[in-house]
Amino acid sequence: MTYLPHARTRTRSLLPLAVAVAIGTITLIWPAVSPAQWGGGFGFNRGGYASTAGQAASYGMSEMMRAQGYQNLENSQAAKNWQEAKTLEMQNRMRWTETYFEMRKTNREARAAEDGPPVTHEQMIRMARMGLPPRLGSTQLDPVTGHIEYPLALTSAQFAPYRDELNKLFADRASSGGSMQYEQYQQIQQTISKFIDVLKENVNNYSAGDYGRARTFLDSIANEARFPAG
Repeated sequence: MTYLPHARTRTRSLLPLAVAVAIGTITLIWPAVSPAQWGGGFGFNRGGYASTAGQAASYGMSEMMRAQGYQNLENSQAAKNWQEAKTLEMQNRMRWTETYFEMRKTNREARAAEDGPPVTHEQMIRMARMGLPPRLGSTQLDPVTGHIEYPLALTSAQFAPYRDELNKLFADRASSGGSMQYEQYQQIQQTISKFIDVLKENVNNYSAGDYGRARTFLDSIANEARFPAG
């Protein structure tokens, strides 16, 4: 067998270069696949170890995908929680609105029950008539001549100007057949209003009974102006 010294020498000279390349390759791979991540060497966090750099890279890719999937799951759960919170908020607002209008309805019904049924038109007319002063008899106001018979408390001299004015207005009404113009009606009301003011100013000069009869009489005179004579 023939030996080739120069071939052996070439092999020995290439060995350091191969070792250097291997060490360089490991050095380049090692920072990307750290022992802390893989459990030492080309490790695998589930307890396995990668035997090659390619397997370690494959393990790393799977772990990254698993982490991404977990993050997507958390984001999905957060979105679901947010949607549930918004739905609950809308439901609470709807319930609050329904409760508010229900309370208003209950309040209206309670007030309506306390107030009783509404007043009819006929009842309004009846109550208005009940609030009116009594009509004067023919001895108090003569429908033919228009003569007015005043109560004693209204015969004082201080009331003379108002008595004279009313006597003239009602005499004119009687002479015209019992009707009057609106201006005459206004004059009667204005005269009686002044009559009442003077009566109030002298209220201390009369007993309660005399003052009440005098005031009622003046209210009746004002009411008679609304009706035709006769």
